[in-house]
Amino acid sequence: MELSADQRAARMRQGGYKAAARSRVSNGRDILPDCDQRSTIARRYRDISSAILADMGGFDHCSETRKQLVRRFSAAAVLAEAMESKLANGEQIDVTQHCLLTSTMTRVASRIGIDRIPRDYLEHDDALELYERALANSIDAETDAAEAQTEQPDGST
Repeated sequence: MELSADQRAARMRQGGYKAAARSRVSNGRDILPDCDQRSTIARRYRDISSAILADMGGFDHCSETRKQLVRRFSAAAVLAEAMESKLANGEQIDVTQHCLLTSTMTRVASRIGIDRIPRDYLEHDDALELYERALANSIDAETDAAEAQTEQPDGST
């Protein structure tokens, strides 16, 4: 089936390809390619990435560039934590490498932005009002349906 010019343009705006034609990383199925997603490091990497993306307003509210920077920051954070774990266990670490890693993380964090962007949630009163309105509409619909079933063809009840 041939796509029209409008359909091709719409597909390109939406990411270019249908989900089945994209990689598992692009689809969000895997956090890293060719990696056991259950490993301690992969789980920590995923936790850091998820927390930062949540602070940025959520996965859907971030550009691909920002997502890539979050991935780089998360990788650096995991490496820094591994070095710090060695240090805490009394092992020697390369201080120069640690300083370079920390400096890199600082630069990437400044590009990502370190200000938390809260998600928009309904105020308690607004949510309660919406719930009550939906409940009233549901009850009205049930009442109308029950009345429609009890009506006779001649219009009498």
